[in-house]
Amino acid sequence: MKADIEQIGWIGCDPQAGGALDTGLDRARYGEKAHWLSRAAALGLPVPRAFVLPGGTVRRLAEALDGGQAEEAHALLDRAIGRLEAASGRRLGDPERPLLLSLRPSAAGGGAAAPAILNIGMAEATLPAIEAEHGARTAQDLYRRLIQSYGAGALGVEGEDFEYALYDKLKDDGIDGETELGAGQLAELAAAFLALIEADGEGAFPQDARGQVAGAIAAMARAWDAPRARTRRLAKDLAEDAPLALIVQEMVMGLGPEPSGAGIARLRSELTGETGLSGRYLAQAQGEEALMGLRTPLLLTRAEQTPSGPPERTLEEAAPGVTARLAEIGERLEQELGDAFVMHFTLAGGALSLLELAPARRAPRAAIRIAVELAEKGAITRDEAMMRIDPAFLEDHLHPSIDPAAKRDVIALGLPASPGAAAGELVFSPDAAEAAAAAGRPAILALIETGPEDIRGMHAARGVLTVRGGMTSHAAVVARGLGRPCVCGAKGLVLDRARGVLAAADGREFHAGSVVTVVGSDGQVLAGAAATVEPEITGAFARLLEWADAARRLGVRANADTAQDAAVARGFNAEGIGLCRTEHMFFKRGRILPMREMIMAEDAESRRAALARLRTMQKGDFVELFHEMAGLPVVIRLLDPPLHEFLPHGDDELSEMAETLDVPLQRIRERAEELAEFNPMLGKRGCRIGIAFPEIYAMQAHAILEAACDAGERTGEPVVPEIMIPLVSAVRELEVLARVIGEAADEVRAAQGGMVDYTIGVMIETPRACLRGGDFAAASDFLSFGTNDLTQMVYGLSRDDVGRFMPDYVSQGIYDHDPFHSLDVVGVGEMMQIATERARAARPGITIGLCGEHGADPASVDFCEHAGFTYVSCSPYRVPIARLAAAQAAIRARREAGPDE
Repeated sequence: MKADIEQIGWIGCDPQAGGALDTGLDRARYGEKAHWLSRAAALGLPVPRAFVLPGGTVRRLAEALDGGQAEEAHALLDRAIGRLEAASGRRLGDPERPLLLSLRPSAAGGGAAAPAILNIGMAEATLPAIEAEHGARTAQDLYRRLIQSYGAGALGVEGEDFEYALYDKLKDDGIDGETELGAGQLAELAAAFLALIEADGEGAFPQDARGQVAGAIAAMARAWDAPRARTRRLAKDLAEDAPLALIVQEMVMGLGPEPSGAGIARLRSELTGETGLSGRYLAQAQGEEALMGLRTPLLLTRAEQTPSGPPERTLEEAAPGVTARLAEIGERLEQELGDAFVMHFTLAGGALSLLELAPARRAPRAAIRIAVELAEKGAITRDEAMMRIDPAFLEDHLHPSIDPAAKRDVIALGLPASPGAAAGELVFSPDAAEAAAAAGRPAILALIETGPEDIRGMHAARGVLTVRGGMTSHAAVVARGLGRPCVCGAKGLVLDRARGVLAAADGREFHAGSVVTVVGSDGQVLAGAAATVEPEITGAFARLLEWADAARRLGVRANADTAQDAAVARGFNAEGIGLCRTEHMFFKRGRILPMREMIMAEDAESRRAALARLRTMQKGDFVELFHEMAGLPVVIRLLDPPLHEFLPHGDDELSEMAETLDVPLQRIRERAEELAEFNPMLGKRGCRIGIAFPEIYAMQAHAILEAACDAGERTGEPVVPEIMIPLVSAVRELEVLARVIGEAADEVRAAQGGMVDYTIGVMIETPRACLRGGDFAAASDFLSFGTNDLTQMVYGLSRDDVGRFMPDYVSQGIYDHDPFHSLDVVGVGEMMQIATERARAARPGITIGLCGEHGADPASVDFCEHAGFTYVSCSPYRVPIARLAAAQAAIRARREAGPDE
């Protein structure tokens, strides 16, 4: 243990007194509190002198003290305490000039151990000297406080027992609060506390000051290693066996002549990040009593007072110099240490001391503002500002959120499938959602689950609620693309569409027209319209994204199916469209009928007649899309889902279709049965539709190329559509369909006397396509990974059903995470790397993108950066998230490469 004296860290010690003034104790060894206090002390801020026992030393000390080998332990502590004594001119336990100490836990990651033990050194022998220096009342109060905290922290007495004894004393003496107790009454209270320890404690209260230090260290180490504490660390994602350092610090009393007390201060709003001193202060207090509710604390400043409420006393009025100094210290800490801090402070007769310092908690909006403003004033670099922000924090800026002050009447809890919050009247069908939107009434579309035919209703609604479904269900994926708040799999809700009633588990019923709120950010469903905070995409948010664009290498495109989606994407600075799902266009009002006519056609000629009508509609859609994205690339995926998805499902809908098309109902049933598949995911979909019905893909190619010609003439900007063939597995599929597209291009060229440039690529969604990446690269212009289906096929999972068991798999550690949420880089990712390596070997410059739901997941984006992809594509409302994630991935890649790269 002799070597341990060299491991002790020092805070604010005068080097002439034997301690080294440390400019920043290592947080892994000495913990967060010691790290920040040492840095503040090195800046010359008012931090009481202290020494810090690192984790290994604490453990060895505790083992020696508990194991009966206390001599070496006491010798080590004597040497360390001796340096504080030399620096302060006081001695621990001295009856004439006693030194008082505090013991505070300090752990890496900020994990809490036990409350601080204050006033160590108060004992019967030191009472007279403290009384002479600070008065009898202060001395007796310090003594009873030590007995209370030591008895609870080191001797195993229940803390509530001391509180009950205090309340009994107040009641017996007819006193309202502890500050009214006189010296004699406090002495009686101390005697009562000692009696409690004698009756229920695990040992006697030590009157020897050095014994108090040793006992407190051993007790705090035991508390840190207790099973309950280890479990709490695991719950906070901290290491179960993390070391505990301890700070032994000169005591600042907080009791005595006014202003004396303790408080907490911060310079930034936790919610917004706006600069302005705030906090609480309690006179005649120590530690964290200002936050404990035992007495009413003061506000720090007049600015914190509620305009409509009664005026409250503030520390600014009582001691304006103190609040000005706190604000000055907060500014200094930001500039010198590069962060916003919460400061635990104590006043002793007006003298200010910082006792604890930690980076301040902050909501997402505040985190962005603080990071950007720190970078703008040079406290941190732009790269550091970007790396501090969790890309998910941007969601708070992109969508309305519930006002933190709003009351929530929760009727159900489901999965947070698409972020944001929206209130509106309940509707139970797409038609009702469209009718409400036409009348200017916000609506929440509630369904058992959604299908492609419900997309128009999701467009019209403000929010979506489904009783069934998971994070990767149809409702979740489409809602995220549309930027609609969505809660899926809402437990406890029962939807009776026939009655038009949504029943909650508590018995309440909500009818069509009832107002509810869906909170897609946390999965709550609320009764009534909760107050919301509108999104904000200017200011610090905009500057952060400007920096991200300058830092990133990966391109960021959007998945957009309509001109409205494209406008949103451009508003978020998307660099093009990485996926336009043409099938979504067929579900617009008025489109589904010719699509069904085409499906019911008995021959190719009848099919072409129906397709001609669809071609006009699709061309109009593409013209709008190209016009909105003028000059930017647009990837258009040809028809992908199986044809049965376009047919009605219920008997009533089948009968309505038969009547509309003037086709026998039985024929429609037969056609539906012909198209029905046991596993549509693996059936006639994607390029297989184009192979079986080439006229469908020919129609789409005509519409795309004609629209590109028209849009180019209108905008004057070059339009180069990128036509993507989905679900390929064999190069021959690509060759056959490329010929169909080429023939359509020849026909458009002949009809219009000219032709735009276009490219043909493939969507890699099958393991075989990954393995044949070189073949596809040699025969196409670009590759795009559809990671949703690729994940399904690599795992052999259905994303629509995976929610039933995925939580169990993740909780038991079978999977680290849901692979539909964040890319499985060691499984699915390896398949993608194989495809990429083989593609680049065959064609080094080929464009490679990702257009699945993983396109805005930070871990997945990081994979794409390291794999050398050209771009990622995601829903329009997630484009800012992808931009920041791409910047962070590029910064990490540069740091990994080192300064020479």
